[in-house]
Amino acid sequence: MNTTPHPQPQAHAQTGSSTRQFVCFELAGQRYIFRIERIQEIVIPSGITRIPEVPDYVEGVSNLRGTIIPIINLRMLFGLKRREVDAETRTIVLNVGNRTMGCTVDAVARVLRVAADAIEPAPDMVAGTTCRSIEGFARVGDEILILLDVDRLLDPEHLEDVHSANLAGGLPATADTQANAPGA
Repeated sequence: MNTTPHPQPQAHAQTGSSTRQFVCFELAGQRYIFRIERIQEIVIPSGITRIPEVPDYVEGVSNLRGTIIPIINLRMLFGLKRREVDAETRTIVLNVGNRTMGCTVDAVARVLRVAADAIEPAPDMVAGTTCRSIEGFARVGDEILILLDVDRLLDPEHLEDVHSANLAGGLPATADTQANAPGA
């Protein structure tokens, strides 16, 4: 895997201890965020070894400086169509409990600071559904970013539950998800 520097933080009016840092990334035109402290690094995907008899959302494994890590394709995990790797595709290497895992995303948009009061927990209707991997939402200008809970999203014991929930409509509807919906 080729490493690439983290995107540079964007300057925002909100600074100091009342802000949190996140990495914003894209999947099928929707923007999501991970808490920056969960991210080890962001790399250009390469050298992925495919593994037989694993779910389609498992890209395979990769050697990250001597450590073999699993690579999860978030598009596939979320029930979206597979997309060819291009110049924007990145793998976000995350610390999930005591594991290190990679997530392939369409693009990494930026590192951003969000005021603590602009982050809201997921409403009961969202948190109470099978889509428990949504921790909350961040308001940035007119945009609402989906804050994903790394531990719930990438817990190896629950990956299939996350995948099944997304196939059943657990993601916000996009043209990409509608194209893959059962019966579409």
